Amino acid sequence: MSPLRLGYLILAIWGAVHPLALLLPWLRQNGLDLAALIAAWQANGAVAGLFWDLTITAIALTLWIFAEVSIRRNWSALLAVPATFLIGVSCGLPLYLFLRTRPV
Repeated sequence: MSPLRLGYLILAIWGAVHPLALLLPWLRQNGLDLAALIAAWQANGAVAGLFWDLTITAIALTLWIFAEVSIRRNWSALLAVPATFLIGVSCGLPLYLFLRTRPV
């Protein structure tokens, strides 16, 4: 594995572990209360701005993934889409780059 691919893999793992380590205690305390989660995302302008920034980035990444998968037929790269929306862009983007740069 090339150093670049290893870097992407490390970032994808970090991008999954770190955000989930922060989110899981909140979920333990509040449960799967979607209304509370949305309220937390809109707690103030800074948080709301970051939420929308990441949402727009996730949508753009998803469009890019679908566009490239339709051309390259690298179907495994589609794994980055659920990773993006279930974990976050911090996992989905490096995971996609890791899957995209595999030797053909």
